Amino acid sequence: MFPSVYAIVDSGLAGERALEVSEELAETGVELIQYRDKTATPRRLFQTCAALASRLRGRARFIVNDRADIAALCDAGGVHVGQEDLSAADARAMCGDGRWVGVSTHNLDQFRAALETSADYIAVGPVFATATKKNPDPVVGLEFVARARAMTRKPIVAIGGITAENAESVYRAGADSIAVIRDLLTEGKPAERAAEYLRIAAKVLNVRSATQTPGSSTNG
Repeated sequence: MFPSVYAIVDSGLAGERALEVSEELAETGVELIQYRDKTATPRRLFQTCAALASRLRGRARFIVNDRADIAALCDAGGVHVGQEDLSAADARAMCGDGRWVGVSTHNLDQFRAALETSADYIAVGPVFATATKKNPDPVVGLEFVARARAMTRKPIVAIGGITAENAESVYRAGADSIAVIRDLLTEGKPAERAAEYLRIAAKVLNVRSATQTPGSSTNG
């Protein structure tokens, strides 16, 4: 089963505690952790990612944001690319078949295009308004998550403005996983917040799995 909680450790929010926070999240049961640093030099980014890859190995899959080359060099679990980054095919060629490649999408055209790639999962959003990005894409809402769900069996990761208060509605709309940034890192106790998300996911996804009937998919 695809990990139900996707923690994104942003350098601007985690600061010098990125490694410590990531380990706390893994100990809590979070199985998918991405590190994102848009301002670090290549050397600093590599050093941090190499340390994270080493510490999280065997405990959580570690994903590098944007940089497929660094994901390969530090033997991370994968890379996540946006619409302005490498294509999924180029990221795959650079980091290899043994690592996950995730792709961000913000509208149906982008989502359809992502379905034609080898991406292991597709992120959709922002589902709700978000303050994490300086220039966020337009909010897509829960309806977009539901429409995307009907188009594929590939794992769908919902992102953007998700909190413990609205997480249940996102899972119910069809997301396999929710990516959380600010709500994990600004509460002061990331591990406790992560545990809350994991409880919500278990409640909703167990019910969904029990009631789901086999269906057809158009792709993936």
